[in-house]
Amino acid sequence: MLKILGRASSINVRKVLWTCEELGIAFEREEWGDGAKSPQDAEFKALNPNALMPVIRDDEFVLWESNAIIRYLANAYDGSWLYPQEPRPRGLIDQWIDWQATELNTSWRYAFMSLVRHSPAHQDPRLLAAACKGWSYTMAILNQQLERTDAYVAGSAFSLADIPIGLSVNRWYETPIEHPELPAVRAYYERLTKRKAYAHWGRNGMP
Repeated sequence: MLKILGRASSINVRKVLWTCEELGIAFEREEWGDGAKSPQDAEFKALNPNALMPVIRDDEFVLWESNAIIRYLANAYDGSWLYPQEPRPRGLIDQWIDWQATELNTSWRYAFMSLVRHSPAHQDPRLLAAACKGWSYTMAILNQQLERTDAYVAGSAFSLADIPIGLSVNRWYETPIEHPELPAVRAYYERLTKRKAYAHWGRNGMP
């Protein structure tokens, strides 16, 4: 059986948990972090030398990096409806998955660490203001894309790209900052919430 190593409060672990629920994959989750075993332990670092969650074990196969994991799961467990083989639709999905990991993820980091994690190292008012502005800018790019599709991030159908993006949207709304009016993002948030797996792992009260 597939094993997922990581804590359920982690946004990157939740990507994997949500993907598994969409694909009907049975799994066992091993708790790491949040007072349980530490990813810094030698046992965990033997699987992922970066000491970051999640890690999966699928029989003897070990994989880390959350976006690599969700792509693997879609490929290995009949997920072509989420992640098609055709180069052009797959290319668009990969484009938005990678955008989330680079542009969007980078834009929120300082504000999230300051306002949600309350990190002492992230309390400079000028840097916080700049981070909030940058986060709003990237969310406006997402809003433009959703205005074009009027549905999901890579087109008219729900896809693998909506998993990292959907979790990012939840983080946006769960972080106590001023949220500019982004109607297409708000409609997307409500659309995703109709999915049982998103209500379970995405819009569940955790940022």
